[in-house]
Amino acid sequence: MDGDAASPRERYRAQVQGEIKQHAWEQIATTGVSALSLKAIAKHLGMSGPALYRYFAGRDELITALIRDAYRSLADTLRAAYDSGAEVAGLAHAVRDWAQSDPHRYFLIYGTPVPGYHAPADTTAISNEIMTVLTGAFREAGVPPSDSPFEAHLDGHRQWAADPSVPTAALRRALSFWTRLHGVLSLELAGHFAGMGIDPALLFADELDDLLRP
Repeated sequence: MDGDAASPRERYRAQVQGEIKQHAWEQIATTGVSALSLKAIAKHLGMSGPALYRYFAGRDELITALIRDAYRSLADTLRAAYDSGAEVAGLAHAVRDWAQSDPHRYFLIYGTPVPGYHAPADTTAISNEIMTVLTGAFREAGVPPSDSPFEAHLDGHRQWAADPSVPTAALRRALSFWTRLHGVLSLELAGHFAGMGIDPALLFADELDDLLRP
């Protein structure tokens, strides 16, 4: 027997944790993450409160698991797109498709912070994988240096970049890309364009074209 194989107890634990997280996402979709209730999840699963706490010690631990899953999913999505040959534009559309597939998951990591909750440091490490893919894509695109004051500032604040060989110009363009596209996505997914009669997909494409202009 493979010594690395999960035991039946471990598989059962993982299965129950998965069911708890699934019901947590359903609750978030209807009442929001601030109202997340382990008691309600336990009742839905036919468990007692103390039984559920054997799988997640509290609300914050469950939220952390959901955040890790969300970041992991997006990081893996971008990495798969990048490894398949996608350039910056392709990565942008991969982000948009991912966000549209589950807006509640998107807003958990890029929306309003959960009151009273503080994410552990390892979630930042996963999110940095996303920036590593983006900075790599912009390095390959050959972004020229600029006289931007922010680029000069960024040159002394590169500690977040996993690869020290990435030019500062590529870092600046990756950050600009990330912030501007998230601006469009956040407004779109929150429904702020609904009454304006515009096509958010065209706005996204137009913003992307502007970002990729030399």
